[in-house]
Amino acid sequence: MSNQWDQVIGHEWAAELLAGSIANGRTGHAYLLTGPDQIGKTTLARTFAQALNCEAADEATRPCGQCRPCQLIAANRHPDVRLITPEVSGRGKLTLKIDEIRTLQQDLSLAAYEARYKVAILKRFDAATEGAANAFLKTLEEPPRNVVLLLTANDADTMMATITSRCRTIALRPLATPRIEDSLQSRWRMPEDKAHLLAHLADGRLGWAIRAYEDSTILVERQQNLDYLQQALAGDRIDRFALADKLGRKPELLPEILQTWLSWWRDVTLLTQGENGRTLTLTNIDHQADLIARAANWTAEQSLTGLQQTNQAIRQLRRNANTRLVIENLFLVYPLP
Repeated sequence: MSNQWDQVIGHEWAAELLAGSIANGRTGHAYLLTGPDQIGKTTLARTFAQALNCEAADEATRPCGQCRPCQLIAANRHPDVRLITPEVSGRGKLTLKIDEIRTLQQDLSLAAYEARYKVAILKRFDAATEGAANAFLKTLEEPPRNVVLLLTANDADTMMATITSRCRTIALRPLATPRIEDSLQSRWRMPEDKAHLLAHLADGRLGWAIRAYEDSTILVERQQNLDYLQQALAGDRIDRFALADKLGRKPELLPEILQTWLSWWRDVTLLTQGENGRTLTLTNIDHQADLIARAANWTAEQSLTGLQQTNQAIRQLRRNANTRLVIENLFLVYPLP
């Protein structure tokens, strides 16, 4: 396998699968890559697009990363490789609309300018509207010749069965914390202490760790999200309802806020249930003292309830539930001080 495939860190089995499909002449017309955000789905899809169109003379070195197609695809500038990204609404909800799909279908019906394969990478296809998904079905059922469709999604179960059944699904799994830490130090030359912290906070997502290193505001926002949680846990019901009103006015920020809370509750739950000698891998290691104190004061049932209800709130927001009502209901089940 070439060095260019090596950029797919932690998902070597998936890279080998896709490289093998090209080598054996068994490339499918549609693939669905699933897994959490920033786990490497788009990187894998883009590398596959490069491998399909690489011009290196030696097939064993494809994708080379140096030829014109490889470089254009890496820069999202190749005329025959489209990257489709859903829009973000005012409520912070991702939406892939039918107009975008129809424009793509028209483009795919035309002959390629220069590539062997026209490739469409559709990020977060689980954000497609019902109309967009139904419109795309025709392309999946009758794909144009020499067209490869690469869909990404967080979870295949949230998508229409008629879509997933027509794709080869590749489910990417979160990376182990030591693997992320090693990669951050060896490939991105991060200081040891920074790599150690970000590897734990990444929750299996190498892409998140890299972004957090390059953009300091990400950790600042994470701390603000944890401050909101601590404010809620320290307040009575009146205080919590006031905070729910404040957060309800920030619908575009709530998904990330709740994801941060979810990781915190997962750590507390691990601590309250971890008396059996297991080695615990906490996410929020920079807040370990507070986590241990909370776990000492709460029962395993209380922490598990906090975890489950926070996860439920995330799912409710994805279904466009009332933001303030979701947060108020969540605060009603969190333990009171």
